[in-house]
Amino acid sequence: MIAIIDYDAGNIKSVQKALQYLGQEAVLTRDREVILSADRAVLPGVGSFGDAMEKLKGYGLSEVVREFAATGKPFLGICLGLQLLFEESEESPGVQGLGLLKGKIRRIPEGEGRKVPQIGWNDISIHPDSRLFRGIPDHSYVYFVHSYYLEAADRKEVAATTEYGVSIDAAVEAGNVYACQFHPEKSSDVGLGILKNFIAL
Repeated sequence: MIAIIDYDAGNIKSVQKALQYLGQEAVLTRDREVILSADRAVLPGVGSFGDAMEKLKGYGLSEVVREFAATGKPFLGICLGLQLLFEESEESPGVQGLGLLKGKIRRIPEGEGRKVPQIGWNDISIHPDSRLFRGIPDHSYVYFVHSYYLEAADRKEVAATTEYGVSIDAAVEAGNVYACQFHPEKSSDVGLGILKNFIAL
């Protein structure tokens, strides 16, 4: 069973539907026992960093995420879920993130005809040793919707990057913790392939 952590963020149900399409039992929950007993957990979502951290804390889920990550079972953050795994974001100064990984969440700079937020398809450069992208061709296109991006502190944890005026860390892998800035559930066959890899971990 895969627990999808429900903290009232947007775009959670599409992740559930994609996992169900792949034949998985995917449960939307904020119940600590259900989450900790799951084989895998996913923290999806779109929205603001500060609001999301407030909701995670309000539901008692920030500690549950840390507890689950400590079990060693596969954990996947998607979009805002990736950003929340880090210490802080320029979007919400003074708000502490979950701090599971080290790095900065920065605002995408305006300029050169670039639109912020970045909405749409972009190709990713994949690290050849990545487990999440096993069998996914380098420079595959995936779907992004974001105004803020990750600059990871540990370059060894970066599984994929993309270019959008700046170099963006599009995915990370750190032990059992995986995360994508893009939306695999909206990224057609490539995205389903990435979710299949997560299921197989």
